[in-house]
Amino acid sequence: MKDYQLIINGEKIAGENKNFDVLNPADESVYNTCPSASDKQLDFAVNCANEAFKTWSLTTSNERKILLHKVADKIEENIAELAEIIVKEQGKPMFLAQVEVGAGAAWVRYTADLEIEVETIEDSETRLIQMHRKPLGVIGSITPWNWPFMIAIWHMIPALKAGNTLVCKPSSNTPFNTLRLVEIMNEVLPKGVINILTGGSGLGSKMSKHEGIRKIAFTGSTETGKSIMNDASNSLKRLTLELGGNDAGIILPNSQNLDEMLNGIFQSSFLNMGQTCAALKRLYVHSDQYDEVCEKLAVIANSQVVGDGMTEGTTFGPVQNKAQLNLVEELVNDAKANGAKIVCGGEALDKKGFYYPPTIVADVDNSFRIVKEEQFGPVLPVIKYNAIQEALLLANDSEVGLGGSVWGEKELASEIALKLECGTSWVNNHAEVLPHVPFGGCKLSGYGIEFGQEGLLEFTQSHVVNITK
Repeated sequence: MKDYQLIINGEKIAGENKNFDVLNPADESVYNTCPSASDKQLDFAVNCANEAFKTWSLTTSNERKILLHKVADKIEENIAELAEIIVKEQGKPMFLAQVEVGAGAAWVRYTADLEIEVETIEDSETRLIQMHRKPLGVIGSITPWNWPFMIAIWHMIPALKAGNTLVCKPSSNTPFNTLRLVEIMNEVLPKGVINILTGGSGLGSKMSKHEGIRKIAFTGSTETGKSIMNDASNSLKRLTLELGGNDAGIILPNSQNLDEMLNGIFQSSFLNMGQTCAALKRLYVHSDQYDEVCEKLAVIANSQVVGDGMTEGTTFGPVQNKAQLNLVEELVNDAKANGAKIVCGGEALDKKGFYYPPTIVADVDNSFRIVKEEQFGPVLPVIKYNAIQEALLLANDSEVGLGGSVWGEKELASEIALKLECGTSWVNNHAEVLPHVPFGGCKLSGYGIEFGQEGLLEFTQSHVVNITK
């Protein structure tokens, strides 16, 4: 086992609290033991990041661009190692872990090339008014276990590009890929620019309250996001919160090319074993095509090879942790008890590991827990409707609004997609996130924007200069 340690001010440091075990979800064995930071070490990391900010914030955009491209080089040199870590602590198949790391490197390069221009508001005979953008200071990054490497990149790189420094806390379920990533980044970046602490959930709350941190970037559940917002209020921290989603998809009546369409729907529903914030989690289908859609989705589901992500040929890995597996089982069992039809799957595999096969649930409606609540696992409820307006009302009947999609004839689908209450509407697609396209939710799905120019500006504060001529 590799001996992982905290990284503060460019140095590896043993945690002062009790170490904890991280399990491999494929067989429930202990993958490795992780250090746990103390309150004192959090203060030290924040102080180091604030000290580093004094010089890092004065570097030019081009200097930061060059260094971030070197970070991308380092990531690409270590794809095999980073992907293997992801598989062993997160569970996804190797091909998907390799995509995660490779896409992460590409995301670094895109963000490194972004520039923030000075905006001239007025240039008249009497005055020149310009708005500049300046870095905020120390950013606290708190990341989840589903896409641990990629989401760390999403938090870190725009923060660094804008001239901020960082204290990072990955999920305790999947800390090692982020520890290794920060270790690699410290081979390139100045000391103290990026620091990483690991530990229990209490550490995230302390970061949110810490007066030396100027912004929290968090991806995770809505309930935790609310707690972070509350903790951050005393110091008026800036926030970017990408929270829970329960994305709806609507298949329009009389849709053609169902086989091709349903392959796309299946992939976007069960991406990462359904453990994706913007996965399609509720599917609304017209009564005329309902049975056919359910049957065809079951065929695709039954063709998946469920197993250890390290085994060649595996297309579908385990659920990441026991608690999430228990929730999936609870929701499916509740649906069964209330008259739902399990078209395929529906039972955890009787073997070591947190395995649950891709499951299609029919004969449900919006009153079922499995429809109302985000499953965040390998289950797709399919709901019948009789009119498009009915489907739209059902899709919007949710407290969250991260993404949504409409499938069918492009012109009508685009019209309906605009009426969905969500941050992103896709047409004949779902869950596609791109580095140049702003992404964020509405309602209880979050606060703030990620990605692209708008996402970069979220890590800055405006400074208006008004010059009398």
